[in-house]
Amino acid sequence: PKADPIPAIAAKTGMFLSDAMKSGMRVGVGWGVTLFNTLPFISAKSLTDFSVISLLGGVGVARRVNPAEFAWRFAQIFQGDGYLMPTPAVVDSVETKIALVERCGLQEIFAMADALDAVLLSVGGIASATTFSRGGFLKEADREALLARGAVGDLLFHFYDRKGDLVDHPVNSHVMSVDVDRLRKAPIRILTSGGEEKTDALLGAMHLIAPTILITDEESARRMLAAHGAPR
Repeated sequence: PKADPIPAIAAKTGMFLSDAMKSGMRVGVGWGVTLFNTLPFISAKSLTDFSVISLLGGVGVARRVNPAEFAWRFAQIFQGDGYLMPTPAVVDSVETKIALVERCGLQEIFAMADALDAVLLSVGGIASATTFSRGGFLKEADREALLARGAVGDLLFHFYDRKGDLVDHPVNSHVMSVDVDRLRKAPIRILTSGGEEKTDALLGAMHLIAPTILITDEESARRMLAAHGAPR
């Protein structure tokens, strides 16, 4: 069996973040197994006026790898302030999403997301039910419908195709996360992911978010280069 690339990617990401995070920064963070595994590799230090904003809901999910847990622990490493989105990751309608934003004090989170110095993100695969689970927020029927529409992966539950365009599916308007246009405004956009099942997801994300920094493993980079030159 092939070696799991996540430990190596997480270690490299942790070392990078140890140097890259500075006092005065406002950092938006995603979630996922890769990001969670970076935590032991980040050197703790005290930064002043350092803020971490969770870019995705999901606070109520009592799992080890969830958006709130990562954001809180990342802020703690630098003795910074953490801001969480106290909502589910996905809601049942656009109306519910609007109501939560307007009535639950989320305007502050979204306003902060308009002035981020950096975003730290990973992508989720969709090719198999295992990689798609993403914490159990979505059903297998959703995965099949997204695949039928050309989805190759997700970034904060924004599902997109290989060209980096969001696919036409209700989940993209029901997700409680900061939208892609806001993420693109951040001058530093860090994307960390890898693995054979994420090749197309990474290629799409290069268009979707245009990361300024990509951290992956050698095999994943090789696959991306090969796939980039392959007609589809």
